[in-house]
Amino acid sequence: MNHKESALKLLEFTQIKAKMAAFAVSPAGRALAESHEPTDELRRVAALLKETEEAAALLASGASVPLSAMEGIDPFMALLGKGRIYTESELEQLSVWLASVSQMKKYMDNKRHIAPTIAAYADSMHECRDLREELVRCIRFGRLTDQASPYLADIRRHIYAAEQRIEKKMEQTLTKYRSALQEQLVTKRRGRLVIQVKRELRKQVPGTVWDESASGQTLFVEPADVAELQLELQQLLADEERERTVILSGLSELAEGYAHELSQNVEAMASFDFIMARGKLGCEYGGISPRLSENPVIRIVNGRHPLLGEKAVPLNAELGYGYKQLIITGPNTGGKTVALKTIGLLALMVQSGLLVPAEAGTEFGLFRHIMADLGDGQSLEQSLSTFSSHLTAVKAMLDAAGPRSLFLLDELAAGTDPSEGIALSVAVLETLLESGTLTAASTHFNEIKAYAARTPGCMNARMTFDPETLRPLYAMETGEAGESHAFAIARRIGLPLAVMNRAERWYESARRRNAAESGSGPVNDAESIEPTPVPMSEVEAPAADMSSAESGGEGACERNGSAAKRRHSDKGSGKSDAKAVKRPGEPFEKGDAVWIYPLRRSGIVFRPADERGDVIVQVEGRKLTFNRKRLKPYIKREKLYPGSDYDMDIVFDTKENRKLRKMMSRKYMEGASIVTPPEQ
Repeated sequence: MNHKESALKLLEFTQIKAKMAAFAVSPAGRALAESHEPTDELRRVAALLKETEEAAALLASGASVPLSAMEGIDPFMALLGKGRIYTESELEQLSVWLASVSQMKKYMDNKRHIAPTIAAYADSMHECRDLREELVRCIRFGRLTDQASPYLADIRRHIYAAEQRIEKKMEQTLTKYRSALQEQLVTKRRGRLVIQVKRELRKQVPGTVWDESASGQTLFVEPADVAELQLELQQLLADEERERTVILSGLSELAEGYAHELSQNVEAMASFDFIMARGKLGCEYGGISPRLSENPVIRIVNGRHPLLGEKAVPLNAELGYGYKQLIITGPNTGGKTVALKTIGLLALMVQSGLLVPAEAGTEFGLFRHIMADLGDGQSLEQSLSTFSSHLTAVKAMLDAAGPRSLFLLDELAAGTDPSEGIALSVAVLETLLESGTLTAASTHFNEIKAYAARTPGCMNARMTFDPETLRPLYAMETGEAGESHAFAIARRIGLPLAVMNRAERWYESARRRNAAESGSGPVNDAESIEPTPVPMSEVEAPAADMSSAESGGEGACERNGSAAKRRHSDKGSGKSDAKAVKRPGEPFEKGDAVWIYPLRRSGIVFRPADERGDVIVQVEGRKLTFNRKRLKPYIKREKLYPGSDYDMDIVFDTKENRKLRKMMSRKYMEGASIVTPPEQ
């Protein structure tokens, strides 16, 4: 998949195309919709938008457009000119379709005041009046009429008379040979009328045996009395078939004489179907035709993502007027990615001649390249990590950068070390700005927000957040950077109070350290801070004291613990926090939080130390074994979980296993088993 196709998929334009194609009523119209691609030619886009706008106006007027499903027309046209003799049903389908062509011409002629542009397209359609009249005269209900030719009418009269004579003669035969018959019925075998004669009385009925029953007791005999009449009928039927072939051949030849006109009609009707499908799509979400600009600019007034329906929050955004870069910030799940997708998708829709769900004042320029880097982008097939995928996309963007390019970047600096990621991101943004590329990007990092605030041609924007309900509002405000609200969201989700208090103290401590070091490290709205492994009572310790806690070994723990006690005794406060943290000499208990020196991260004790001092610790759902010397007390169980009777299975077991264990405690379940991952 190339970068263009990737952008169409990431921005969900492929879904818009699928909806548009579903509105088409004919295979040819559907094919046009499925193959339709955005273009950067101004005159072409203007023409497409005019067509779509007129189609929507026709639909809004309540008129029912007489589109044709063109059933059977595609295979008919594929064989036209190859000497094929068409059947009655194929020619009748052609006749019905020509009637719809005539109806469409009349309809469009009456709607010129609403849709003058597309009404003019109907002028190129041909009614093929002579062909249609001949087809109507010769074919009805899938059969040649007697009016198709005088000879056919004469043959059919003779056939009817012959059938009447045979029927009368067969009735006489049933009476004449009654005693020799198995049943008083006339049936047909091999195209001949026969009677059912008993085998043992076969000699009483002269004639030809055409079949016999499964048991062999009944013979199906054509009486000699009607054999000559039936032979005459077969000859008449053969004459009818020859005349039928002659007539169909003439009609097929007549149709081939209109090959050019029929081809034009197919193209025109498919185009009408495609145009009306675009109009139906626009009517579904209340779209408008935006102003087109010769300059690479974007102004969206109350634009909505067309796939979100009524729940979409209107977006107001600008690019290319006073600034060429828009840096969008705000909380996770706050709508940053949706905002980026909306900008990109509406641009693609405009360049495809589709109406956009927005309000008057919306304006778009046209772009040669519209590219996006959204999501984590990992690829198992290409062995790409999240960061590698981002870099691959960014490289393609840098190669295509220019005044006629629109790039959308989600979560700048994601997937790697924040310091290096920020540096790369700012460098990329500066390069894109120098090239004149229009760029909309989302980020959590304060350094990138600061870049946007101080750089001419770049603008901050934020996704709004309700501080009272702690819920995102999904609306974007331009001119001010937003916050990630990580702590507020974590509190709403219900993280333990002790964890939240600890995180906030760490955050403030880290900010002071960063300020003291002149901003040497990144601050990612409290998301990139990695807590230093020291007890809660030492949160306010100077950086020099904290670093000693990371040196490892129990001696360091003891030294820091003693230092903490001295500081708290000097301050006369914090005793409860000091008691909340386990000391190195105390045994670990199930549920205690511990710091794991080899991994430089915390975990939860699953099984206390055995006789060898090995402790099993759960880390991200995995149960790993460490010697207690490799672990440091972090937070006691009582501070993490409410009550001494808290069910620790919620922490250590899967939801499925807990549910199954509960069911097994109530009744026997054949074949059920609880699988516990092996300890490592």
